[in-house]
Amino acid sequence: MTDRRTGRPATRHPGYRRAYLGAAAAFAVCMAGTTLPTPLYGLYQEQIGFSELMVTVVFAVYAFGVIGVLLLVGNVSDTVGRRPVLLCGLALGAGSAVAFLAEGGLPLLWLGRLLSGLSAGLFTGTATAYVLELAPPGRRARAGFVATAANMAGLGCGPLLSGLLAEYAPAPLVLPFVVHLVLLAASFAVTWFLPETVDGARPLRTARPRRPSLPPEVRGVFVPAGVAAFAGFALLGVFTSVSPAFLAEDLGIHNHAVVGLIVFAAFLASTFGQLLVPRLGAARAIPLGCLVLIAGLALLAVSLARTTLAPLVLSALVGGTGQGMGLRGAVGEIADAAPAEHRGGALSALFVVAYFGISIPVIGVGLLAEPLGLADAGLVFAACMALLAAASGTYLLRRARTA
Repeated sequence: MTDRRTGRPATRHPGYRRAYLGAAAAFAVCMAGTTLPTPLYGLYQEQIGFSELMVTVVFAVYAFGVIGVLLLVGNVSDTVGRRPVLLCGLALGAGSAVAFLAEGGLPLLWLGRLLSGLSAGLFTGTATAYVLELAPPGRRARAGFVATAANMAGLGCGPLLSGLLAEYAPAPLVLPFVVHLVLLAASFAVTWFLPETVDGARPLRTARPRRPSLPPEVRGVFVPAGVAAFAGFALLGVFTSVSPAFLAEDLGIHNHAVVGLIVFAAFLASTFGQLLVPRLGAARAIPLGCLVLIAGLALLAVSLARTTLAPLVLSALVGGTGQGMGLRGAVGEIADAAPAEHRGGALSALFVVAYFGISIPVIGVGLLAEPLGLADAGLVFAACMALLAAASGTYLLRRARTA
C-alpha cells in the first residue's frame, strides 16, 4: 500500500528504512557506465582511426539516446512503477558493456553509446523520484542530496575506474567493462528486492509513449532552472568528451589515470556543490551556482589560451561546484513544486534540457575544432556557456527581488 498524496509506501518493513540508499547505489552504478569510455577514446582512436569530431559524435550519440527516452517515456514510471523501469535500465547498461567488449569498430561504439544513453534516460528522472519516495519521513532533504550525488558520483567514478584499470591493469579495453557488468548484476539483484512506491502501478507491457509534461505549478521555475542545468551539463560534457584530447595533444599528458582523475574531480566537486544547497536554499543556490559556474568557465578559458594544466584542474573543481549547486537547486525546486503523480515526468523534462547541454555544445566544439583548433573551439564554447549562465542567474535574481 502507498500514500496517494506523497507516493511513498504507507507501511514499510524495517529493512526498507534505508532502501533509498540501495536505489541510489544502483543509480550510481548505472551512471558510471555512461562515462566509463572517457579515458579510453584515445585508445579507440588508435585502434579504429577516427577524427576528434567523430569522438564528439560518438559521445553525443549517448546524449541523444538519453533525450529520446526522456521525451518518449520520460514519465512512464509514474504509471508502471519505478522498479521495472530501473530494471530495464540496468539491462540496457549491460547491453552497452557487451557492445564495447565486442570491439567491432565504430558501429559497435555507436551502439554501445546508444544503449548507454537509453539506460541513463530511463534512470535519470525515475531514479531521482524513486530515491525521494523511498526515503523515510523527515529525510526528504537528505534523500534529495543522495539522489543528485549518486548521479554525479556515478558519472565521476566511471572515468576514474576505467582510467586506473587502463593504465595499471591488463586488457585496458576489456577489464573496465567486465568490472561494470559485475556491478550491474549486483545492482539488478538489489533493485529486484526494493519496494514499489507508485500506487496502482500497471504492468510494464501496458506502457505507452508519452512526452514529459509540466504541470502549471512547475512552469514558473522551470525555464531558469533548465537554462542553468543546460550550461552546467555542457561544461561536464566538454570535460568528459574533449578534455582527454586536449590533455594528450596540447599538454602532452597520455596517462589514462590522470585523465580519469581530472574528469572525476569535476564530478566530485559537483557533489560538494550539492552539499552547500541546504544552507543556501534551493532558490538562492541556482543563481549562485551560475556565478560559480562562470568562474569555472573563465578558468577553462585561461587553460585553453595558455595551454597550462593548473587552470584546467581548477576549472574542474570550481565549475563542477557551480554545476552541483545549480543542479540540486533545480531538482529541489521542481520536485517540491510538482505533484507526486507528475514528479517523475517533471524531473525527466529537466534532464531533457540538461542532456541537450551535453550534446549540442559538445558537437559544436567538435565542428569548430577542425577549422579553429581544439583550444580556440573551447574558448568559443566557454564564452557561450558563460552568457547562458549569466542570463539564468540574472533572471532569477530579478525574480527574487520582485517576489
